Amino acid sequence: MNYWLVKSEPSVYSFDDLVRDKKTGWDGVRNYAARLNLRAMKKGDLAFVYHSMEDKAIVGIARITKEAYPDPKDENWVAVELAPDKKLKKPVTLAQIKADKRLKDMALVKLSRLSVQPVKREEFDMVIALSEEK
Repeated sequence: MNYWLVKSEPSVYSFDDLVRDKKTGWDGVRNYAARLNLRAMKKGDLAFVYHSMEDKAIVGIARITKEAYPDPKDENWVAVELAPDKKLKKPVTLAQIKADKRLKDMALVKLSRLSVQPVKREEFDMVIALSEEK
């Protein structure tokens, strides 16, 4: 299993919207590196959902339910289908991630503008632990 992070502005499409909809096509990505990451996603992989702009926090986990297929808006690009897995006990902010030396190499810190990123298993587990701290 692989781990990922996908970004969305919550005013456009939030994790709560994903929970309400039960699944969604993650389309509209127009970056070559992000497209490579979408193509690498496999059914069953997990992805953090990161609210960019306003919240700047990881708020939930989604599961990849359908591997890369042509983006319905532009077939030169790809989309994947996501379904909600679970909401984090509490959001993990970008500031928390940057403050944790164990996460200094996380793509969210190093490649902050990339909208679809790989996450290492250890990083995934650390973020989950941060979300469960009191």
